[in-house]
Amino acid sequence: MEYVDLLRWLHVIGATILLGTGAGIAFFMTMAHRTGRPDLIAHVAGTVVVADTLFTATAAVIQPVTGWLLARAVGWPLSEGWIALSLILYVVIGLFWLPVVRIQTTLRDLAGAAAASGMPLPPRYHRLYRIWFACGFPAFAAILAIVWLMTAKPRFALF
Repeated sequence: MEYVDLLRWLHVIGATILLGTGAGIAFFMTMAHRTGRPDLIAHVAGTVVVADTLFTATAAVIQPVTGWLLARAVGWPLSEGWIALSLILYVVIGLFWLPVVRIQTTLRDLAGAAAASGMPLPPRYHRLYRIWFACGFPAFAAILAIVWLMTAKPRFALF
């Protein structure tokens, strides 16, 4: 396998992990939340925190590195419209993802405390869940846009 092919493969794998893990986390957290069961929510949220740490965070670091190396190897300037827009969208995703990581940890802890005490989920849990849920839409739309930009490579000037 040639260097460029390896970089491209690693970059596609990273994008797949980001897209798949994000969709999976959103699905499982939403399904757990819908049960209203603090014990189940705490368990699923705990798994989500681990998955975000192992998979999403790793892929989030690998993506810009493989993308930069790939662009350099192929000769694409980072100012190329589709690349520049992808980088901007990547920052947007990060701005939504970083608070979500903290929120997921808090949701896990709040649900765990409710389960341990036999109490219902507190209002703070529900407020944070709504924020967590709302943050998912722009971040997921941005990752879909980046995947489209990477595959279509439309020619336009951003700057």
